[in-house]
Order: sequence, then structure tokens, then C-alpha cells
Amino acid sequence: MEKRTLGNTGIEVSALCLGTDVFGSKRDAATCNQLMDFFRGKGGTFMDTANFYASWLEGFVGGESETTIGNWLKDRGCRNEMVIASKLAFDYPGSPGGLSAKEIERECEMSLKRLQTDHLDLYYSHRDDRDTPLEETMEAFHRLITAGKVRAIGASNLTVWRIAEANLLAQLKGWTGYAAVEQRYTYARPRYGASFGPQIFINDELKDYARSNGTTLVGYSMLLAGAYTRGAAALPPQFSGLDTEKRCAALSAVAAELGASVNQVVIAWFRQSDPPVLPIIAGSSVAQLDENIQALDIRLSEAQMTRLNDAGNLEVETGWIQT
Repeated sequence: MEKRTLGNTGIEVSALCLGTDVFGSKRDAATCNQLMDFFRGKGGTFMDTANFYASWLEGFVGGESETTIGNWLKDRGCRNEMVIASKLAFDYPGSPGGLSAKEIERECEMSLKRLQTDHLDLYYSHRDDRDTPLEETMEAFHRLITAGKVRAIGASNLTVWRIAEANLLAQLKGWTGYAAVEQRYTYARPRYGASFGPQIFINDELKDYARSNGTTLVGYSMLLAGAYTRGAAALPPQFSGLDTEKRCAALSAVAAELGASVNQVVIAWFRQSDPPVLPIIAGSSVAQLDENIQALDIRLSEAQMTRLNDAGNLEVETGWIQT
């Protein structure tokens, strides 16, 4: 599997990232081990987890995903091959959440223990914390880096201006800034006013920021739990409308031309976007995971990218573009 560099850190990650939010909860250990073995066997190195996965599910308290990954890493003896990203800031049993120095230091130690490792390759702020001074947060992250417990930091579900403010502060103080941003993203565009709760969608402003600063963008909820395979009407209500219908039609047409699945075209579109967005993939079976990985073999033509990008754009369809 091809590799790319994470921001300006020099850390190489695989072109696809394995999402593990329901590892150790909805997915039992045996299934998770099969998925991780297959991903690694295909050259995948980048894995994404979080401290509170999957405390929102009945019967689980958080830490299940990290524990499952940690057991696999120890059993396979492959820690040095893998790039492990984790996150903190959401509350879960035993943790009030937030980004205070105390929370960052304690939760890092908890994640390291569950993952059975001495360092995290990438540590994300999983949501914003306006009650904690930004200086306290960024200094605490920098201390973890200087201590060798974290190699790089990232932001997830933060607005562009807060990311920019944090990175400017870090630059002025000589601290480490955010090298990657992980946000919700997919090919369909949310309707105006759509809400995803605490999740923030990648927008044009963030793309421009990432393009200008060399920041790696990582996208989650890319395939909308398989909804694309069932057509526009199956997509979540945040995407309802004529725009989504036209974009899904373009997606299906390009997939038919390539003899690929619509999911594979979405993954290819992520990777060829400007700036490229690194996809987080998942699957309940090896077959589903394999389908996603095979998307690496797909190359969209310039014309196909233009059709996908322009689908649903009224100014393109009507020929009216104001300059």
C-alpha cells in the first residue's frame, strides 16, 4: 500500500486508515483480529481509535477499542510497524472530558496502558474545550511530545479558526502544532443548516487552510454506513435534496464506467481531491474491507473528477458563473 507523509512531521502513514470505533464492542476480538491482520497484510499501517470508544453503546464504558488493538499489537509483535492515532476530550466513565493539562496527561497514560505501548504516533483533540485556556492545552500536548509519549498531534471536530489560533500560538511559543485534522466528510454535501451534533464537516475554508499549511486532512463517516449502495433516498436526512440526488447519479454513472462499486469511487474521489483527504475505512468483514482497499487501484480521469465535483452545482448546469 502506498504511503504519504503526515503533515510536516516526517511520519509516514498508509494511504488508507483503519477505523476501529466499534472494535471490542460491536466487533468481537476474533473478528477484529482478522480485520487488523488483513489490513496489515495489505500494507496498511495507519489505525485510528479513541479513549472513549465505544462508551455510547449499552454495556460498554470506553477503552474497549484501545484494549483490543493493544492486545493485537502485543500478540503480533508489530507495534513498530503500525502508526497508531488516538484521541481525547469526550467524557466517558472515569473521565470528565475536556482538554485541561490534567486531563491530557491522565488520558494519555490511560491510552498508553490500554494500547500496551510507550508512545502514541498521533494524538488528537477530539472536540474543542472553550473552558480551558488554549495555552494550557497546547503546552500540555507539547510536554507529551518532549517526553517522547506522543510523536505528533492533531485536531478533530474543531473549527478552522480554532485550529489556526492553536497553531499560531504553538508557533509563537516554540511548541508543536496540529499536523493533521480529522473531520466528518463524504461525497454528498450536507443541506444548508444540517447539524451533526459535535461532529464538524470538512468545508472549503478548511481545505484552503490545509492546502496553504501542508496539513493532512483525514475524513471519517465517508461511506455513510453503506448508504450509497442503496441510492440517494437512503442517505441520512442531513443530505436530503436535489443536490444529493444529482451527486449520487453522477457517482453511479462513474462507477458503471469503471466497473467499480460506488463506495470505491467515493474513496478514489477522496484521494484525488484538492487537497487530498485521507480516508478512514472500516468493515464488518474481511470482504468489505478488501473492497475498500481495492479502491487504491482506481484512478479517476480528469473528466470524471470534474463531473463528480460539478454534479449538483447550479452555476455549472445553467452556464451562469459570476466573476
